[in-house]
Amino acid sequence: MSEEDSDSAFTDSQAEEEGELPVIQLCGLVEELSYGNSALKTETEMFEKYYSRLEPRDHRMPRLSDIKITAAEFSQLRTRRKSKVRGGLDRMMGLTVEQKLDLVQKELEDTRDEIRHMRANAERDLQHHEAIIEEADIRWNEVQRAVHDFEKDILKTVSKKKGSILATQKVMKYIEDMNRRRDNMKDKLCLKNVSLKVQRKKMLLQLRQKEEVGEALHDVDFQQLKIENAQFLETIEARNQELIQLKLASGNTLQVLNTYKNKLHRAMEVYINLDKEILLRNELLGKIEKETIQAEEDRAKAHILNNKLRKQLAEFRAPQVMMYVKEKILNGDLEKTIKMWERKVEIAEMSLKGYRKAWNKMKTSDEQLQMIRPPGK
Repeated sequence: MSEEDSDSAFTDSQAEEEGELPVIQLCGLVEELSYGNSALKTETEMFEKYYSRLEPRDHRMPRLSDIKITAAEFSQLRTRRKSKVRGGLDRMMGLTVEQKLDLVQKELEDTRDEIRHMRANAERDLQHHEAIIEEADIRWNEVQRAVHDFEKDILKTVSKKKGSILATQKVMKYIEDMNRRRDNMKDKLCLKNVSLKVQRKKMLLQLRQKEEVGEALHDVDFQQLKIENAQFLETIEARNQELIQLKLASGNTLQVLNTYKNKLHRAMEVYINLDKEILLRNELLGKIEKETIQAEEDRAKAHILNNKLRKQLAEFRAPQVMMYVKEKILNGDLEKTIKMWERKVEIAEMSLKGYRKAWNKMKTSDEQLQMIRPPGK
């Protein structure tokens, strides 16, 4: 009790001295007290953590940090500090140095266990990610190999037979073979997965039977079973992942197949439209050829008639006056007829030139269509 009175007197005298201290010393004193409070706070948290492990939650005392009081209550508590501290120290007993040391050692061991557990989890996660990366590398190599085989077997032959139905059929056959191989691999993996699950069930049943009979397993056997169980679980997980990858690849292949089917359907529609256009162009070409032959015949007849008339005009001799007048009138009519026929011939030649131009255009377009049209059609 004398020590408590001396402590209270010391605190009162210290408070009186602090009121007279300069600002710099007050700041230093506040800093020292903050450091001391932080150390006490850390120690208190460690004690509360250890205490929470020892007692259940229903019987725990509230933490000091969880207790909230107002300023008036805090001032009242401060005025009654001496009496309460004296009564509390009579009832409370502090921890000895050995007890604190034991507590710190236990806390250190728990922290080391947590660090060891975190390290094991980190190593397991690292192994899992390394396995995922390895699986991705294997998958990437398989994709590259498949792309190389596709370019070697399909693209080179398709580029040689561009636009042919045989190339399209070859691509479709290649895709169907790939789907069939993937389906076979998927069925095999499903069967293997089922067999592994059956083996796991058998082993669990045997283990349950042994436990029911009462046969004691040694630690070595138990560890061996754990290792085998982990290996089987890893194998099942790998097979499931491979099955998922195969399903995704099958879905992608089906999408590619549907894309190629749509392209083939559009190509067939274009091919049918081109056939119809070729038939129409051939009919138009036949009509133009007939009209050209008819124009050539008309031009030849007009040319013969023109030569005949010119010959008659050259052999003409001056007749009598009346006959001359009649012949002059007849000659004027003939000249008009000649001019009319020459005009018709010019018109026929102009139409012939237009028909020849149209014929040349049709011929060039027909040659281009023949070049675009696949062989064998």
